[in-house]
Amino acid sequence: MTVQANDPAISVASDDPAALRPLLEWIARRAEPVVIGLAAILIGLGLFSLFILAIGKSPAMLFQLMYTGGFGSWFSVQNSLSRAAPLLLTALCVALPARLGLVIIGGEGAVVLGGVAAAAMAMPLVGAAPVFPALVLMAIAAMVVGGIWIGFAGFLRHYRGVNETISSLLLSYIAIALMNQFVEGPLRDPASLNKPSTKPLPPEYMLGNIPGMDVHWGLVIGMLACILSWILIEVTSFGFAARIAGGNVRAAQIQGLPVGRLIAGFSAIAGSFAGLAGMIEVVAVQGSANASLAAGYGYTGILVAFLARHNPLAIIPVAILLGGIDASGGLIQRRMGLPDATVLVLQGTLFIIILFCETFYGRFKIFNPDLWKRSL
Repeated sequence: MTVQANDPAISVASDDPAALRPLLEWIARRAEPVVIGLAAILIGLGLFSLFILAIGKSPAMLFQLMYTGGFGSWFSVQNSLSRAAPLLLTALCVALPARLGLVIIGGEGAVVLGGVAAAAMAMPLVGAAPVFPALVLMAIAAMVVGGIWIGFAGFLRHYRGVNETISSLLLSYIAIALMNQFVEGPLRDPASLNKPSTKPLPPEYMLGNIPGMDVHWGLVIGMLACILSWILIEVTSFGFAARIAGGNVRAAQIQGLPVGRLIAGFSAIAGSFAGLAGMIEVVAVQGSANASLAAGYGYTGILVAFLARHNPLAIIPVAILLGGIDASGGLIQRRMGLPDATVLVLQGTLFIIILFCETFYGRFKIFNPDLWKRSL
């Protein structure tokens, strides 16, 4: 009898205990992020329950409403998937540079500028170009602007030694200020009186829904972006070089790898995904560029990326989970009389616990085959 695993290098006979070691090593190494990640979530939920008890509310009712609002019905599931769509792309803005050891947290800036760039590109195209080419050009404009914005943080990191975490965060604030300037100034639609915005897109230029679902095509685009990102990192030589540089920059430089171009390039690709998220918000949700683009998707994407351990494929289920939590916020507010910020408190708690649990990776013998005895 032969046991096959997904890894083509693993094919062992089940009647030989010693031969099971490669399979057990394969399982152990991949089980560590799953077990520690789930433990971090449970601990975070436990601490959040204490917070809910302290303000005189029922944690059981909170979690029941969270499930009902996020996944309790087909309507809730569709709402969660819609909210997960931008999280897929903003999480990639964190996950891709992380493979080179960078901590980019300014995806929110690329989102808002990507949305503004898409709206600005739409102005001369609406009515003058067919729908599909117009949407493609809007997406290109958003990705270019987002890529330049985050790529600049990578450039500063390598060529000027500026901490990318601080620079990307500060660039995010600058981007939001620029968005407000453009939306309230040169790009403003004169008809938008109470809420300044760009000229609304006609219905035919909006991104439609997936057939049979009340979920826009941004979800599919986000999933494809995650799959392509995984292929880029795990299959291509460009991704292999990035992983080498992320593991040891000095060794990569000795081997002649273009570390500077890798850092700037991966940062730019990451920013282009965040910019694309902004474009999708404009053409699928808002219908125009306005202050609602700064909805916090770039910051929630940080939590998604860290919880997924910067694995592009793991980002998909984690984004859906966080999208469900976000979708339940309104129901929690109405039923329990809690403020909108309750969900933000939960996300912050989870983020802190996840960062704390990072210190446990590699410390448990069961997940580290190098510490096992040589014979079973």
